[in-house]
Amino acid sequence: MSDEHPVSTGPLPPGSTIGIVGGGQLGRMSALAARPLGYRVVALDPDEACPAAGVVDRLITAPYDEARALDALAEAADVVTFEFENVPAPGLERLRAQVPVHPSPEVLATCRDRELEKTFLAKHGFPVAAHRFASWASELEDAARALGTPSIAKATTLGYDGKGQARLEDPEDAGRVFQAIGSGRVVLERLVPFDAELSISVARGIGGERRTFAPVRNEHRHHVLDVTTAPSGLPAAVERRAIEIADGIADALDLVGVLAVELFLVGGDLIVNELAPRPHNSYHHSIEACVTSQFEQHVRAVAGLPLGDTTLRQPAAMVNLLGDLWAGGEPPWTSVLGAERAHLHLYGKREARPGRKMAHLTVLDDTVDEARRRALALRSALFHGAAAR
Repeated sequence: MSDEHPVSTGPLPPGSTIGIVGGGQLGRMSALAARPLGYRVVALDPDEACPAAGVVDRLITAPYDEARALDALAEAADVVTFEFENVPAPGLERLRAQVPVHPSPEVLATCRDRELEKTFLAKHGFPVAAHRFASWASELEDAARALGTPSIAKATTLGYDGKGQARLEDPEDAGRVFQAIGSGRVVLERLVPFDAELSISVARGIGGERRTFAPVRNEHRHHVLDVTTAPSGLPAAVERRAIEIADGIADALDLVGVLAVELFLVGGDLIVNELAPRPHNSYHHSIEACVTSQFEQHVRAVAGLPLGDTTLRQPAAMVNLLGDLWAGGEPPWTSVLGAERAHLHLYGKREARPGRKMAHLTVLDDTVDEARRRALALRSALFHGAAAR
């Protein structure tokens, strides 16, 4: 392998191949978005029955760090991208030595490590919650005394959907919390009494062109995204500030691809919570509700195409469908499929487990409140229908 890194020199022509590391639902929907643009898709995933398996041209079934599999992906693809951040660093470098990689390994390294991420954000002047880092229990206790409690302790790596984190109510609980997290490095964040949770997705192309989606409002249950509504209904000044933050972060990262920025609204101020350099659960509604979906936008960015129009065409609400819904067997989908302006996306996962994201449902309507009401009612009907069987 050469020490030089291949670079993207122009738009990929139709018939080119996009490689995706990861075959989950984000990889699946990205592959589906690549099809109308004329691209072929090859994915790498350890699971031969992953959600992307049925929609890609080729699936390489192997661990993400297997050298032969990475080489096969690089040989087959004209550009490589990702559906998640936690790809082993040596594998990223092996890919980059052979094929253009977007987002860059540096972007993924920053966003998959909460310590690097927060340090990056603070260094560039973006607003973050007060925080401290700790490598052992006594250091976590000192951090809790300095920040105050209650606080939230999070593993710096591999945490998502509430995994790898715990609430710290008293500094003297630091030992128990540190052990429960089970990580060698922890970030402690002061608990933020936010008024709203929101996110914003920005796309940035190879030449620095940017297009930003309108901010959305998010509701979580048990640390997992439950409902997203668009438009956000927040004041125009808040939305403008969110766009300013997202655009600034994308430029500071030298991003190529899409980036989701999760934010807390505290009073009239915004605080950055986390970054995700990929398509994000909170913008699934964009498939039906926006002129260009987040998945098509990501494909456009990494392929060197002009970015698409991000206009929200109609108010929308998206609800996640978790594995709990399958407790009584396959849910009665006809109640959803017959509903007006409702769109069901099943991810094709073989095993439904409590808390696992299995599908989502998007409802469009004339007002965001009505879209949210109908989406929740349709999900409730699925639960009741399954329970009645």
